[in-house]
Amino acid sequence: MTSTFTDQGLDVSAAASRRSDLRAAARDTVSVGFGLFPLGLAFGLLLVQSGFHWWWAPIFSLTIYAGSLEFLAIGLVLAVTPLASIAMTTLLVNFRHVFYALSFPLHRVNGKTARVYSMYALTDEAYAVAASKDPESLSSRQVLLIQVFCQLYWVLGGVTGALLGSALPMQLAGLDFALTALFVVLALDAFRARRDVPTPILALLSALVALVVARDQMLVVAMSLFVAALLVRFLLRRRGGSAHA
Repeated sequence: MTSTFTDQGLDVSAAASRRSDLRAAARDTVSVGFGLFPLGLAFGLLLVQSGFHWWWAPIFSLTIYAGSLEFLAIGLVLAVTPLASIAMTTLLVNFRHVFYALSFPLHRVNGKTARVYSMYALTDEAYAVAASKDPESLSSRQVLLIQVFCQLYWVLGGVTGALLGSALPMQLAGLDFALTALFVVLALDAFRARRDVPTPILALLSALVALVVARDQMLVVAMSLFVAALLVRFLLRRRGGSAHA
């Protein structure tokens, strides 16, 4: 009898812990949702008005699941871009995730399947939420719920936008500028935070050179040149710092 009461108490405690983690994840990610859902909405609208059926929205968001890359993927697919170019674009756009992995609390996630999902669902937003907390205070369930909520906001926004776009009788002009606007806002925020003048100048020069030498592959060439320029700048700075030391 005592064993039965003990087991029931453990079950109640475990259920309460799950509910607590669920509420905490929802609370921690709700502000992210206010940004992800409307952006997903714009993606879904653009996808449908580019000629795709609405059900492509969840397919894109579940197989690619990378906001900026999903916007890019629409144009890449429509242009029948070679797989090699798509792969290079994907690498350059998402290369920052390599650095995210260095400090993301993946070690707190238990189970092989859970870890695979956590690596797949590592996005800017999930990283930002997790980075705001003490990694050692997060449980496996908490890390996964944060990522699940972030993906849920994005997928729901995309599906809602795609269904809305399918129901609209007219084309909405300017949606194809959503990705450009997104990157402009991100660039302005980054510049305000660091006031690093050489970086936007290097980006502009990389784009102009790519426009002249490889108009058809401008994105890949420009980003490759920009990454190379940043690497050279970093090495020069480090060499200069060593010389002064």
